[in-house]
Amino acid sequence: MKPVPQATSLRKAPVQRRSAERLTRILDACADLLDEVGYDELSTRAVAARAGVPIGSVYRFFGNKRQMADALAQRNLERYTERVAERLKDAPNGDWRAAMDAVLDEYLAMKRTAPGFSLVDFGNQIPVGARSEPNRRVADRLTDLLSGYIGRTPDEDLRRIFLVAVETADTLVHLSFRMDPEGDETIIAETRELLQAYLARVLD
Repeated sequence: MKPVPQATSLRKAPVQRRSAERLTRILDACADLLDEVGYDELSTRAVAARAGVPIGSVYRFFGNKRQMADALAQRNLERYTERVAERLKDAPNGDWRAAMDAVLDEYLAMKRTAPGFSLVDFGNQIPVGARSEPNRRVADRLTDLLSGYIGRTPDEDLRRIFLVAVETADTLVHLSFRMDPEGDETIIAETRELLQAYLARVLD
């Protein structure tokens, strides 16, 4: 079991393995319940019952469901980054188009399969903070991950370019899932084409 990254919303970070495993169960239960009942009907008591832990264990880590959802969003970002990095191991080094395909494809995969992701993703979908903050966090993480792979310095220009790309992809992917529960493939194809055209002027 991989450790849960320390979320800024945690009241107390887990120290012992047993505590970390309990936090993982709480976040897994939160994700499952988000899919079942939505954010408005989500409650810390229901999460505790689903996770099989005392309600006090939930409050040990989180003051409310908003903090819990934020921690889930941060865990999603950690897992997303790991999945993109794993895909890049098999991609030709320096091929930024292959890197962008990995970035988009893994995002789509999590939208379709990861519990709770459609409501939380990286923090954009529920009131866990300013909308721009999660996308900036994603863009910064991708800049740090991809800059060496594509042979670019992770300077402010590259961070701005990736932020624009992330904001664009975020908006269009959400449009595709409003059009089709599995994501409208024509909109996804145009999103991919748009991103490649935008990035080509800088990365080619």
